[in-house]
Amino acid sequence: MVVAADAGKLPAANLDGLDEEGPGFIAGSRVTKAPADLESHFRWHGDAFTDGQVIDTLTPKKGKNKDNDPARRAEPAWARKEHPKSWRAVWSFSARRFAHDNRTLTAQENRARDVISGAESARTPRFVKNADGNPALDEKALARARKLAGLKGYVTNLPVSVMSPAEVISRYHDLWHVEQSFRMSKTDLAARPMFVRKRDAIEAHLTIVFTALAVARAAQDRTGLAIRNVIRQLRPLRSATIAVNGAAQTFPPVIAREQQKTLDDLKNGRDLRH
Repeated sequence: MVVAADAGKLPAANLDGLDEEGPGFIAGSRVTKAPADLESHFRWHGDAFTDGQVIDTLTPKKGKNKDNDPARRAEPAWARKEHPKSWRAVWSFSARRFAHDNRTLTAQENRARDVISGAESARTPRFVKNADGNPALDEKALARARKLAGLKGYVTNLPVSVMSPAEVISRYHDLWHVEQSFRMSKTDLAARPMFVRKRDAIEAHLTIVFTALAVARAAQDRTGLAIRNVIRQLRPLRSATIAVNGAAQTFPPVIAREQQKTLDDLKNGRDLRH
């Protein structure tokens, strides 16, 4: 089992706890750790990155250590026994992310300049520092942020023999399925609010919701349609039984081709060969 979570959900103590219990983990790394993790790269290659470039290296569990020696050009390969004070760190660079990060940084810089000039009044935004009692642009912090634009880091306790760098990145990005399930549970399944207070009632409610979520996700995977679309198609289908003078006649629903395909997919799954 591998636990995946963003940087805010798995602080250092939680990573240690997970590792001690046995599961693997993949966590997002804060970009502020990039300068230390990628010190060797910056020394030997400067600020140059190529689109899609991946660097497999180490990150200290706490503070700093000498596991990653910048005097060596090659990045160290993480091994549990050889690097007990570090985790494996995978960093990737994306040109698309670089463009997005730079747009965000430019907007933050412009806002900082507006606050400094008095054109805009707001709480102290990013890149504004206090210089002798006067607000000033933090040029060093801005330059450091621009240097790290486009980078995304991942921390894991899985060695490369178990999971390649590309798979570490791919598995982490599967988190969007979890976010989608949260949205479904709150909207389509109306999991909240809960008007119950006893433990048994709360557990019963959540059990029903999670069962419904599992059914809804299975329906989406089999049909390729959003659950709302599936319900919209199938809800009008009704059969009727009419009894007249002791004689009963059952009328099946009239099923259109689109609805029949949805029913077939629910039963057998989609044919993905075409």
